[in-house]
Amino acid sequence: MPKAIARSPRVRGWVTAREWAVWDLPRWLSAYVVAVTVVYALAIGAVASVTSFRARDSLLLVLFLTCGAATVEMTRRAGEPAGLVKDVHSIWELSVAILLPPFYALVVPIFRLAHTQARIRRALVYRRVFSAAANGIAYFSASVLFHALAQTIGGATPGTSVRALVWVLVVAGCGVLRWIINMGILTVALKGVEPSTPMRDMLWDRELLFNDFAELCVAVLVTFVTANSVFLVFCALPSVAVMQRSLRHRQLVDASRIDTKTGLLNAAAWQREATVQVTRAIRTRTPLAVGIADIDHFKAVNDTYGHLTGDAVLAAIARAMTALLRDYDLTGRFGGEEFVIALPQTNAEEARYVAERLRKRLAEIIIPVSAGTSAPSPLQVTVSIGIATLDGSRRDLDEMLAAADAALYEAKNSGRNRVCVLADSSPGA
Repeated sequence: MPKAIARSPRVRGWVTAREWAVWDLPRWLSAYVVAVTVVYALAIGAVASVTSFRARDSLLLVLFLTCGAATVEMTRRAGEPAGLVKDVHSIWELSVAILLPPFYALVVPIFRLAHTQARIRRALVYRRVFSAAANGIAYFSASVLFHALAQTIGGATPGTSVRALVWVLVVAGCGVLRWIINMGILTVALKGVEPSTPMRDMLWDRELLFNDFAELCVAVLVTFVTANSVFLVFCALPSVAVMQRSLRHRQLVDASRIDTKTGLLNAAAWQREATVQVTRAIRTRTPLAVGIADIDHFKAVNDTYGHLTGDAVLAAIARAMTALLRDYDLTGRFGGEEFVIALPQTNAEEARYVAERLRKRLAEIIIPVSAGTSAPSPLQVTVSIGIATLDGSRRDLDEMLAAADAALYEAKNSGRNRVCVLADSSPGA
């Protein structure tokens, strides 16, 4: 290569290794991503050297890759949301891990993620590579376990009667092992990128676990029928595509409702759902309260500590509010440093108690500060809260929000870190 080109930082759209986005991560996280990727690459080389490649195995791999590619293409118009993406491709890839030698389990995620990168959404390359490494290691582990147990259960094919039941249970166990390893590798990286994300939301969310369980069940069924007759796999293709479309649609709908920095409802979604609550409360003649919480001196936080710390403050406030309020209370981010809450079946006295409890708890939160800043540490913030209740003078959400905003203004003028409740008996109600 000519020296002039070798010294150039960019050649036809390429970037030098020093400019790779992976180095923008915290140092330990960059090292973790690189280490997982290197282990993955070494595993491919080592396993390839001891694998006997057969034409039948290659044809079966092509069959599953075709089904995976068809699933991607059938859901292409739905796109791919940013962040942690859930899909059903393990239905095909677990079958590869069980029915083919472990080498194929290692490499099968590469084809699907390369296809997704080219046809669906261009994500950062290191993220695709890391995802392929995490998935490949997980499938390889499941494949090694199954092939180690194959002789114990009477062979790699399911058979009939009790042997078929044992075979299915072993395949399901291998699928669970794959899930544990994959989620373990990814969780470390996700916590490194978003330290404020609760582990419960990533691992133990009921809806996510149900989807994973349903995906595992279908994967076991597809593996079972394919082991008995290869061409039956095409019968599963329409059902898997429908599952993928349904899951992707739900992810996109959720993404349109959720504020990305806090995980709460965004302003539009909160207003839609709060309007329903107000209408129901009027119809059933039950009490309801609406509140606006505003972080005190939030601009000073951003100016002193930086916007990343400001985002950490927003996320910490959101987590605390979610934990302290009831499941059917509506919490949302209204914009900037303002949060809104709707409290069904709550009168003025109860709303004041809830708001005071929120105010005191939020003031106790300690937000970690980056070691590189010269600002004082630790960081704590306070909030001011304005509350309005549903009564004869306020009969829709807009009127209640206006009253809550007036109450918030009064709390700010009274010295901040206060709760003000505006009821019918309040001056100016």
